Amino acid sequence: MTTGSTQGMTAAAIAAAVHGTLVGDGSVVVNRAGALDRAGPRDVSFFGTSKYSDVFAQSTAGVVLVAPELAELPGRCAARVIVPKPGDALAAILQMLYVAPSRVPGVHPTAVVAPTAHVPADARIEPYAVIEDGARLGARAWIGPHCVVGAGATLGDDVRLFAQVTIHDGVTVGDRVIVHSGARIGGDGFGFVFRDGAHQKVPQVGTVVIGHDVEIGANVTIDRGSIDDTVVGDGTKIDNLTQIGHNVRIGRLCIIMSQVGIAGSVRVEDGVILAGQVGVAGHVTIGAMARVAAQGGVISDIPAGETWGGYPARPHRESLRSSAAVMKLPALLKRIERLLSKEGV
Repeated sequence: MTTGSTQGMTAAAIAAAVHGTLVGDGSVVVNRAGALDRAGPRDVSFFGTSKYSDVFAQSTAGVVLVAPELAELPGRCAARVIVPKPGDALAAILQMLYVAPSRVPGVHPTAVVAPTAHVPADARIEPYAVIEDGARLGARAWIGPHCVVGAGATLGDDVRLFAQVTIHDGVTVGDRVIVHSGARIGGDGFGFVFRDGAHQKVPQVGTVVIGHDVEIGANVTIDRGSIDDTVVGDGTKIDNLTQIGHNVRIGRLCIIMSQVGIAGSVRVEDGVILAGQVGVAGHVTIGAMARVAAQGGVISDIPAGETWGGYPARPHRESLRSSAAVMKLPALLKRIERLLSKEGV
């Protein structure tokens, strides 16, 4: 959600900014970023793996950030900047090359703000947003169109809610949190008991607490706690279409990729990485700095620092061996059939 800088940057300025080595024309000016295969003379791109050597050879990008081991490969770009981690360097350049859209304070006439809500003068409330009774917005809050901030909810400073985000009653959101479109934070957890021949709803009386510097992707759902709170720690990043159940506690600096599902009362400790479509059964603990490979099904505790995968999830090497064995089954079955045929069975 940014716009390109009109000033641009020279190749020499880029090299200085990332402490890289310039090869080529330092006066080349770029004003946007582009994928290596589509970048043109006004674009900066990056080249970090030999897999894309053929693409690099044909790229007409103005400036390419290049890993040292690839620096001598032939290419058509006007300038290359040799830097150890091209992807990281590009991230730094993007922050200089692109500027955030301007935030003009004010409350749009179509927005509905309860008389008891606290909205600072420097907040921006966009069309059809609703700020309910007792809600408190921090300094420089930016509330997108059709958002709802529920009764008694608290948002910290510099919070950005994109269009159609719902922050339910009583939820707490820390400073510098970004929530993308369609996310729902603080809806009821999935709690029922079977009684008198029917599923009876268990009141969900906890809330959700989001720490500082968290980013939450589009259409993420985070359930409020049943009697405890659902917590997301500082600096954690959650990708699109993720479901987090009630009473879950997620630590600091975790990475949770798209379509992850975390059942109730799970503990995810600091620095954990859950790859896409991981499923986590209820009441398990994933230890600090552990990793779960894509589509892993976690049904038991994972020790700190380990990498697991597969279903059911188990140590990654063991999971790979099991997968390899399964791939061999068709050939093994044919061999068995041939042996049985020879025996006349």
